[in-house]
Amino acid sequence: MAEQLEFFPVPSPCRGICQVNDRGYCRGCLRSRDERFNWMSFSDAQKREVLRLCRQRFLRQRREESPDVPDAPEQPTLF
Repeated sequence: MAEQLEFFPVPSPCRGICQVNDRGYCRGCLRSRDERFNWMSFSDAQKREVLRLCRQRFLRQRREESPDVPDAPEQPTLF
């Protein structure tokens, strides 16, 4: 498959928070060790795939941090 012509390089998602969480992902950008160390050698397509994976990890992390809590009724019950 031919790669799409890119005018701008894919920027690194690094946020300068270089600490590893309990799953082995960076707390700042949610990349794995291999994804961080090999970023400069990845093609643009590989970088976009890593960014997609980081987005999935971020959404999963948010779901785990805030479990579904039922909303309180608008009007309290009288009983």
